[in-house]
Amino acid sequence: MSENNEFNPFDPTGMLKTMRDSNMESWSKMLIQLVNTDAYSQATGTILDTWLTSSAPFRKMLEAIMTQVLTKLSMPNRADVISLAERLTNIEMRLDDMDAKLDENLRAARKPAGPKTQPKPTENQK
Repeated sequence: MSENNEFNPFDPTGMLKTMRDSNMESWSKMLIQLVNTDAYSQATGTILDTWLTSSAPFRKMLEAIMTQVLTKLSMPNRADVISLAERLTNIEMRLDDMDAKLDENLRAARKPAGPKTQPKPTENQK
């Protein structure tokens, strides 16, 4: 599809599209210049620090309330799930160790102990 940059008075949507594109390009250039300044980065850093500082007590309060609610509903809380995950990881590691030792013992049992001696033929085999 080729773009036609000529003005067509009978195409109102084309005129609106051209206005929109030029407006978006102007805003884009202006915002890129704004975002690339030191003042913007310092202001953003200050706002984020303030938000994180003020949200910490709210987050702690929410966590305490959720722990109480989950305890009253006999459901596991975050600490319970983390504890269970750690225990399962420990069990999985022990099972892997046991599996490795079992494989090692099986390989050792399959190895020949020494030089093989040929059995002497019996009288029936001669």
